Amino acid sequence: MLIGRAESRQGRTKLTRTKVGWGSSKALLLILALAPLAAISGCSALVSAQNAKTQTSFQLTPATLNFGSIAMGKKTSQTATVTNTGNTPITITQESVSNSQFGVSGVSFPLSLAVGQGTNFSVWFNGTAAGKSTATLTVQANGGTPPAVVTLTGTALAPQAQLSLGATSVDFGSVTVGSKGSSTVTLSNTGAADLTVSVLTVNGAPFGISGITTPKAISAGQSAVMTVTFSPVAAGAANGSIVITSNDANSPAIIALSGLGTNAAVSHLTVSPASINFGSVVDGSSKPQQVTVTNTGSASLTIVQGNLSGTGFSVSGLFTPLTLGAGQGSTFNVQFAPQSAGNLSGSLSLVSNAPNSPTVISLSGTGVAATVNVVTNPSSISFGSVKAGTSSTQSVIVSNSGNTSVTISQINVAAKDVAVSGVTTPITLLPTQSVAMNVKFSPTTAESVNGNLTLVNTQGSSTNVNVTGNGVQPGLNITPATIGFGNVVAGSTNSQTVQISNTGNANLTISQANVIGSDFSTSGLSVPLVLSAGQGKTFNVQFAPQATGNVSGSISLVSDAPSSPNAVALSGNGIAATFTLSLSSSNLSFGNVNTSSATSQNVTITNTGNSKVTISQINVSGSGFSLSGAGTPVTLSPSQSLTVTVQFSPLVVGSTNGSLTIASNASGSPASVSLSGTGVQQVQHSVALNWNASTSTVSGYNVYRSAISGSGYAKMNTSLVGSLNYTDSTVQSAQTYYYVTTAVDARGAESIYSNEAGAIIP
Repeated sequence: MLIGRAESRQGRTKLTRTKVGWGSSKALLLILALAPLAAISGCSALVSAQNAKTQTSFQLTPATLNFGSIAMGKKTSQTATVTNTGNTPITITQESVSNSQFGVSGVSFPLSLAVGQGTNFSVWFNGTAAGKSTATLTVQANGGTPPAVVTLTGTALAPQAQLSLGATSVDFGSVTVGSKGSSTVTLSNTGAADLTVSVLTVNGAPFGISGITTPKAISAGQSAVMTVTFSPVAAGAANGSIVITSNDANSPAIIALSGLGTNAAVSHLTVSPASINFGSVVDGSSKPQQVTVTNTGSASLTIVQGNLSGTGFSVSGLFTPLTLGAGQGSTFNVQFAPQSAGNLSGSLSLVSNAPNSPTVISLSGTGVAATVNVVTNPSSISFGSVKAGTSSTQSVIVSNSGNTSVTISQINVAAKDVAVSGVTTPITLLPTQSVAMNVKFSPTTAESVNGNLTLVNTQGSSTNVNVTGNGVQPGLNITPATIGFGNVVAGSTNSQTVQISNTGNANLTISQANVIGSDFSTSGLSVPLVLSAGQGKTFNVQFAPQATGNVSGSISLVSDAPSSPNAVALSGNGIAATFTLSLSSSNLSFGNVNTSSATSQNVTITNTGNSKVTISQINVSGSGFSLSGAGTPVTLSPSQSLTVTVQFSPLVVGSTNGSLTIASNASGSPASVSLSGTGVQQVQHSVALNWNASTSTVSGYNVYRSAISGSGYAKMNTSLVGSLNYTDSTVQSAQTYYYVTTAVDARGAESIYSNEAGAIIP
């Protein structure tokens, strides 16, 4: 679309015409075909509204809301969201719903939304009329933006009767033949309409119902109770059902019936356990086992005798005669107390009036010889490293892992600085029983301990526990041992770093850091400070002399190291302050400069004294001269520099002189730099652009320029160019510029860049 070559003649650059336009197949032109915005609006399940001219748009989601089926008079709600999807703020002015059964809550109009902002609100359906209802929710905004519409649907269900059963099954359990068992069942109407029970059908000969006659009307929220009976005529299980027919939508309802017909009462003796194996029991000790006897019959039962056989077995808690009613039980104990090693057996025979009498419980067990074994956990103790002057305690569990009781008569300690507490001898432990004792190591100096504890028992054996530990101490090293600050300007501060390290084999605690000398101080050191073995830390010592002359002092570190306190000697010399500035140049010559253009040069100001210098003012005089980077006041530390820029922009032709003046607290203030330059007549250039019209219908064109080929384009025109030409009069001499154009349609949509044309300015 834009020409591809530039020519310069008498200060004016003209771009010759190339026949390229929208719809052209020329290889130099790449134009984006503008598609209507409506072509892409259907790609989302969103309800949207957009104003292409003002670039305001909003979306309403979701596009449809289905509230499903609800009972009449009930209310349900769902969430909708309105979002500003345009590139400018928008105001949602109002909403409307076409059916009074639907409504909106949780939002107030007018509603202002920033770009990208959204808000949620509720849409509800109250179902006041039976059947399916539909409506439309319409939301409108300012700026001429089309409204957004959401389709609403919901169904209200008319009141219905609903049968609820108090029980869906009835089990009568055991009922003696010739007698009757009964149970009640509640029928409730949990619906909103009247319930009519039209038919009650009983299936199963032994079952029957009473208390309700059909048809039976039950109002909403009301109940009726019927009695169900079971009258067995023979022994055995019986099953049946009750079928309830009504105007409930889920009719019929069924209640399952079951029962067991039983003959006349009889007793039966059950024992638990039926046999007893006592396992291994140490000779001379005993082990009990509880036995439960139960009358599982329907008639009374009497145990008249309990006959025991077998060596080592005995019974306690069984008193005969023992009478048990139907379902009743009782407990007693059987003991096994072997007097010798080996397998033993026996039995307990219970004689009763039950048909299964006598009932026999078999007994067995093994006698084992007694063993004594005292063990400790841990079996040895290692205290590791313990700081001298402190202590470390470990708990030791002493257990009897033998099968008979043991008594510990003595605990002997054979280890330096080790003591036992928490127990008092003699200590008697049953099999598997344990006791905890404390073992403490309290070294008094750097030492290595290797000893033992001996636990002696009255059965003639002993248990040893090995004990090891090391007493450790910290050590403090300070580098450097002395600090000389040399010359420091009075009123300023010099700092040096001090390294401290723990050269011992235990944690070091520095509790105090005392500074002597008013001109000295520390930073970065907080006490108390703990350093592990081999660990180090640095901190700073400052010298801030308030007057001239030699000064001395010290730092004293108090710690738990044997060498404490450790001191560092300090010295320094306060000297008088000097304030001097130097300039990188005493004069600046700008030579010839075109009028209405500008050139610049830098001046560097450096603090060459030993104290901070404050520059209070930096001024420039002379027509056409100006400053940048010269904000004041500004403070320069010793050796620090400040660069200011002097710009020469002559307005008239001819030579001009001026000066740069720097006022400060430095000696020789103010300092100055002479300025000179000559204004010369500028040659003005311009670039004429023209292009072929787009083959599409457009509202105008935009012109873009860049100093870099292929990128960095900036728009030149403030409004659309209606013609096919444009003149750029803002070019600079000895520069190269690159131009492209675009076409804009009536909706404000813009094409891609045309081919690029370059212009070289003389």
